[in-house]
Amino acid sequence: MLYISDNLKYLRSKRKLSQLQAADAMKFGLDQYKKYEYGKNTPPAESLLVISRFYAISMELLLTVDLSKIKTEQLLKLDSNRILMPIVVDRDGSNLIEVVTHKAKAGYSAGGYADFRFISELDHISLPWLGKNEKYRVFPIDGDSMPPHNSDSSIVGRYIEKLGDIVSGRTYIVITKNREMVYKRLRRKKNNDIELQSDNSFYAPYDVKVSEIAEVWEYSGSIERGVFKQNAEELQPLDAVIRKLQQDLMEIKEKVS
Repeated sequence: MLYISDNLKYLRSKRKLSQLQAADAMKFGLDQYKKYEYGKNTPPAESLLVISRFYAISMELLLTVDLSKIKTEQLLKLDSNRILMPIVVDRDGSNLIEVVTHKAKAGYSAGGYADFRFISELDHISLPWLGKNEKYRVFPIDGDSMPPHNSDSSIVGRYIEKLGDIVSGRTYIVITKNREMVYKRLRRKKNNDIELQSDNSFYAPYDVKVSEIAEVWEYSGSIERGVFKQNAEELQPLDAVIRKLQQDLMEIKEKVS
C-alpha cells in the first residue's frame, strides 16, 4: 500500500497550506497536484524528489509510511535535511536503540527494516557511549565466522545511509533484499560489487551487488553473553616456540659452563 496521497494531505495541513499554495511552492500545476493528493495519479520520481525536498522527508517514507502516526520531529535528519529513521530518546535525552533478538531476526530480514510498526515493538536499551545524533541498532549474529564473536554475541551497528561511505576492511551488519542478515568484513570492488569476508578463513568470501543491499550498519561495539574460550590449536605453536627457546638457553648454558 502506498501512503503518498494521505501523506500529502497530512503534511500540507500541518503547514497550514492550501492546495494552491502547496502546488505553487513545489512548482506543480494545481490540477497535477490535486491528482497526487486525491490518489488519482502516483507522482513520478521527479515529482517525488521535489516533494521530498520540500517537506524534508525521504521518498521511502512518503511512499510507505503513514506519517500521521509517527512523530516526525523524532526522525533522524540526514544530508540535505532529509528524514529517514526514528531516533527514540528517554526522559534524559539518551539515545534508545532497538534490539533485534534471534527470535525477531527472521521478521526483520523479511522486510521488518521498512516496517515501523515491527520496529516499534522491539525492545530498547540505552548505551551512553553512543552518539546522540546517529542511528544505532543491535543485531544478533550466528555461527563462528567472525571470531571472537559467536552466536552468543550481538553487534551494535551504526546506520550507514550511503553505500559509498563503506570503508574497505571494516566490519558491518548487512541486510540484503533477499532476506539475508550477516555480519562480515566488507571490501569494495572495482565493478562496484561488495565482497563479504569472514575473519574465520574456513568460510570463503563472496560478492553481493550493491543493488541487492537493503541496509548496512557499521560495527560500533558488541554485547557478549558467553565467555571467550582460548583456542588450543592457536596456542600450540606458541608453546612450541617457548619450548624451543628453553632448549636453546639450556644448550647455551652447557656450552658456557
